Amino acid sequence: MPHSRWSRVAEFLGLRRSVAGLLAMVVLVGLGERMADRYLPIYLLAIGGSTLAVGLLNAMENLLGALYSLPGGYLADRWGVKRSLLFFNLLSMLGFLLVFLIPTWQALFVGAILFLSWSAISLPATMSLLNTVLPMDKRTMGASVHAMVKRVPMALGPLLGGACISWLGERDGVRVAFLIAFLLASLSLFLQYRLLESDTPAPNGSQEKNPFRLWPLMPTSLRKLLVADILVRFCEQIPYAFVVIWCMKLIAEPVTAVEFALLTSIEMVTAMALYIPVGWMSDRWGKKWFVLITFLFFTAFPILLSQCQSFWPLVFAFIIRGLKEFGEPSRKTMIMELAPEGQKATFFGLYYLIRDIFVAGGAIFGAILWQWGAAPTFQIATFFGMLGTLWFAWYGQDLQNTPPETLQK
Repeated sequence: MPHSRWSRVAEFLGLRRSVAGLLAMVVLVGLGERMADRYLPIYLLAIGGSTLAVGLLNAMENLLGALYSLPGGYLADRWGVKRSLLFFNLLSMLGFLLVFLIPTWQALFVGAILFLSWSAISLPATMSLLNTVLPMDKRTMGASVHAMVKRVPMALGPLLGGACISWLGERDGVRVAFLIAFLLASLSLFLQYRLLESDTPAPNGSQEKNPFRLWPLMPTSLRKLLVADILVRFCEQIPYAFVVIWCMKLIAEPVTAVEFALLTSIEMVTAMALYIPVGWMSDRWGKKWFVLITFLFFTAFPILLSQCQSFWPLVFAFIIRGLKEFGEPSRKTMIMELAPEGQKATFFGLYYLIRDIFVAGGAIFGAILWQWGAAPTFQIATFFGMLGTLWFAWYGQDLQNTPPETLQK
């Protein structure tokens, strides 16, 4: 009976052997990554960087996310998911080790080129695996379970990183966090090799690599989603790098590193509580309204944050920030379902390539706005969020689930 009950739970959640291996990998790599990268703005200032460098680092993260997405998708289709994920993990480990060994802002920028690759370059492979091993009526659930598990290290990592900072200070605490990230990624490398099943790469010559030739093949409905996503991500990225500085340095009653970590954990727990029920509903009722609600929460956060001057109002603002994950699995599933067979990871990467190239400009714009003050930064971010939300409400097309036998016809 217990085995039967577990089987039903696993079936409901869309768990498979490869999915379970993927989730273990996400926890280990994500825990190490989030211990360190959440405090990069504070660390950068501690080792001699400027506030402009903080904005540039955030812009570089978005730009690398864009540039890595398409090759990440191409390699997942070309090499197979298992082999590509092993390679991506090795890149991250090298970046973690470099930042730990050389505590300068120059080394941080070089190391970031490597360790920022994990989230960006592995996402198309991750979504391709879910799309391949799960049936159509479980894909949003699978993406939801992945998103929920991904938030576990997002919630715990900053707490551990904050504890390291409280113990060793802003400089050495973050360096130790990078060392721990390297060790956890090493364990993840072993688990990836043992748990992920080998998959069959796409045949040679079957994949187009030129994004200019891929663009005309992108469905119109996906392009409309892309426009809305770009505008809403402007809303997120304009103040993103400065949220921790606002909370820990500028408000009337600044929070400590541990308190900021607690706020981040509240954000993650809020998001995690939604993923399973929203994934279940989205697989049955369509995805547009779930994505639209997500855009509304993106829009609300900056203007709410600007009114917070102490810990407890920040708690409410970070709950709203957690709710912005409401429809993210639905959005990612829409991208994969619209992409052509055999190149789903490639088209997922193309979508992120285009989106993040534009959004990188939002991070630079935010760094410039911050020189004028926090208020205009938060206000202009909210304006972009409103534009994106209204665009998707008017032009966004819903994607109802289609039975497999209908697709075959």
